[in-house]
Amino acid sequence: MSQEAAISINNIKKTFKDLTAVNGVSFAINKGEYCALLGPNGAGKTTLMEMIEGIQSPTTGEIIINGMTWKKNEKELHRMLGISLQETNFFDKLKVKETIDLFSSFYDLEPERSLEALDLVNLVEKKDAYVKSLSGGQRQRLSLAIALINRPEILLLDEPTTGLDPTARREVWEILFRLKKEHNITLILTTHYMEEADYLCERIIIMDKGNILADGTKNELISKTHSSEIIEFSIEEESTAVFSLGSEKYKWVKDQKKGTWIINVDDIVSSLPSFLDEMKQKDVKIKSLECRKMTLDDVFISMTGRRLTE
Repeated sequence: MSQEAAISINNIKKTFKDLTAVNGVSFAINKGEYCALLGPNGAGKTTLMEMIEGIQSPTTGEIIINGMTWKKNEKELHRMLGISLQETNFFDKLKVKETIDLFSSFYDLEPERSLEALDLVNLVEKKDAYVKSLSGGQRQRLSLAIALINRPEILLLDEPTTGLDPTARREVWEILFRLKKEHNITLILTTHYMEEADYLCERIIIMDKGNILADGTKNELISKTHSSEIIEFSIEEESTAVFSLGSEKYKWVKDQKKGTWIINVDDIVSSLPSFLDEMKQKDVKIKSLECRKMTLDDVFISMTGRRLTE
C-alpha cells in the first residue's frame, strides 16, 4: 500500500457558539487505506466528515485532500470524492435507473456508467423498479451506487448501515469489502458499530466528545489497554466489598448499561482462579460470569467508562 497521504487533517477545530464539536484533531489517511471513525452519537464524527466533504468549514485548522484544500478547488475535489450522507432522500416516483441517471448527468458521464455503478452494488435487476418499492437495504445500496457514479478516488460514508437489519448491513459490508479488493479506493466511514469497523477497516480512530482517544489497528488499540481478555460478571447484591476486590491486581470498570463489572486481564486461565477465590473470601455471590476476548467496545469502556452505543 502506498504511504502517500490521500487526506491530511491538521489541527481541525469546529465550534458552534458554546459547543466544541471537533476539538483540534490531527491525522492522515493513506491512499488505498480503509479507516473507520468509531464513536458514540455526539462524538463529532459527522461534523468532521462534513468538513472533509466541504459541507462545513473548520473554525481553525486545515484539511488537505490529494494536495488540495477546498478553497478554489471545489470542482476538482468533487470529481475525486464519492459521498454518502447519513440520510439520502430520493424521489420515490422515479425509477432506480432514472435516479442514478440524474446524478450521472451532474458529472456529464457516459450513459453506460449508470449500469456499471448499479452492478457494483448488485442493483441491476432493480433498475426499472420505482424507488418507493425498494427495501431499506436496497435504498442504502442505491445511495452507495450514487457515491460511486463518478469513479471516486476517495469514498466518504457517514453511518452507511444505520437502521438496517443484520442481513442488509452485511450486504453493504460485502460490497465495500469487494471494492477494497478490486479497486484502489480510499475509504473513511463513520460508525458506532464495532463489528463494522473491525470487519471493513484495517485502521480505527476512536472519537468521543470531539477528541481522538485512540488511533491504530484493532490489535494496537487493544494492546494500549495492557490486557487482551475480559472477565465480566454481575453479583447478587451490590456492596462496598466489590470495590476493594483486586484493587492491586486488576483494571476494572462498572458497565452501567448492563449492570455488570468488567475486569481486564492478560490471561483468563491464570487470573480466573485467584479472582474466584477472592470473591469467595469476600462472600460476594456471583449472579453471572463470562470470560472472553477483548472487543473494541471493551476498549472504549476502558477509556471512558461507558459503551459506544449508549
